[in-house]
Amino acid sequence: MKKRAWIVFLDESGVSLLPQIRRTYAPRGRTPLLRHRLNWKRASMAGALGYHSTDPERGARLCFHLKPGSYDTTALIEALEQMKAFYRGERVVLVWDGLSAHWSRAMRAWVAEQDWLTLERLPAYAPELNPVELLWSSLKKRELANLAGDHLADVADATEQGIQRINHNPQLPWSFLAHTGLTIHSAHPPNLRKDQ
Repeated sequence: MKKRAWIVFLDESGVSLLPQIRRTYAPRGRTPLLRHRLNWKRASMAGALGYHSTDPERGARLCFHLKPGSYDTTALIEALEQMKAFYRGERVVLVWDGLSAHWSRAMRAWVAEQDWLTLERLPAYAPELNPVELLWSSLKKRELANLAGDHLADVADATEQGIQRINHNPQLPWSFLAHTGLTIHSAHPPNLRKDQ
């Protein structure tokens, strides 16, 4: 009997020391000011949201990777190696976009050696179909909003806090998936049933 797989959506995003400016509250007549060093240092983050293909009781899983600079094929393979350990031998169908590093020769050669992993490509210009995009939006509207850090470690700490917030609320990953209009199961997942 063939093992059932996890459907995992993966996406990358960038953060920098330049604050993500968002509206906020302040006393009348006192416009809030963000003071920061005009620093362009960047970090990249990769998020993988996994949903079990047949058993919603297993919940959603969030795997996260943060690194200075940007992702290339080598860095993505390192992130996938971590994901392999995270899923501990379970089958994974990885759904991601058409970024050149996702479909490079080196990536395809590495994937060909992996018996646990199958790749699927999202349609071009369809970020609305990837629930990880909503994860980024959630982080950037809360933990990273108006953050004027002095070091990339400040941004990394805030990002880790956001990942912990999302991990501690089992409904959020399911709501990200529901917002895309995609379904993994025919019935509602247990934490989104209307009778609760």
